[in-house]
Amino acid sequence: MRATRILGRRGYRVPAIQQAAWFGGLALMGVALLSPLDSLGETDLLSAHMAQHLLIADLSAPLLVIGLRSPVYAFLLPRSMFAALARSRLRSVFTFLKQPWIAAPIWVLTLYGWHLAPAYEAALRSPVLHALQHQMFILASLLVWVSVLEPARRRVPGELWKIGHIVGVRFAGMFLGMAFVILQTPIYRGFYGQRALEHGLKPAEDQQIAGGLMLGIDFLVMMGALVFFFLRAASDADRREEAAAGYGEGPAGADRELNEGPKPTAAWRAPV
Repeated sequence: MRATRILGRRGYRVPAIQQAAWFGGLALMGVALLSPLDSLGETDLLSAHMAQHLLIADLSAPLLVIGLRSPVYAFLLPRSMFAALARSRLRSVFTFLKQPWIAAPIWVLTLYGWHLAPAYEAALRSPVLHALQHQMFILASLLVWVSVLEPARRRVPGELWKIGHIVGVRFAGMFLGMAFVILQTPIYRGFYGQRALEHGLKPAEDQQIAGGLMLGIDFLVMMGALVFFFLRAASDADRREEAAAGYGEGPAGADRELNEGPKPTAAWRAPV
C-alpha cells in the first residue's frame, strides 16, 4: 500500500492489525466479486447474491475503515489529489452525510430500496444498475462505519451511543432477513424462477437461506460492536481518570489527551 511505504520511510510503522484489516477487507471484496458467488447470484441463487452483498457491505466496509485509520488515510492518495479533495465541497458533503442521524437512514433506505422486487430484478438484468447497486451498498455502509470508528482519530473512542447506532442499523437488516425467512412465496421469482432446483434447493428454501445469512451476519456484527464499544467505553473511563491524575489538568485536559492522542510529528503529518 502506498501509504504504508511512505509512512515507513518516515519512521512510522502501521500496526499489523490495521494492515490485516485493510487487506482482509479487500480480500472479502475479491471473494464477493470474483468468485463463483458472482455468477451464481446473477443467474441462479438468491442466497449466493445475498452472500455477495453481505461480504462487500456488512463485512468488508468496516475492515476497510479500520485499515484507513489515521495517519494512513492522509497518505492513501497523492498529495495534490488529497489537498484538492480536502478543500473541495465534497469534504463538507461527506462531513454532513457521515453524521449518525443521516448515515443510518441512508443505509436503511438503500438496503430496503434495492431489495424491492422491481429494483432488485432490474439490477440483476442490467450490469450498469447492478454495479450501481453494489456501489450504493458499499458507500452507505462506509458512512455508517465512519461515524462510529472515526478513522481520523488514532484511537477509536468508546462512546456508548455507538452501540445504539450499530444495533439500530443491524436490526433494520435483521427485519429484512426475517421477512425472507418467513415468506413462503419467493419474492424474486420473476427473475430466478425455478433455477434453484438445479442446485438441489426449492426457491423458497433458497430465499430462507438468504434470510438466514442476513440474520446471522447482522447478529454477529451487532454483538461484536456491542462488546467492543462497551469494553472501549470502560477502558476510556479508566484512561481518563489516569490522565486527569497524571496531567493535573482536570477532566477537560484528560478528555483532550484521550481523544487526540499524541501530537503528530513531522514524520507523518498529513500532506496538506
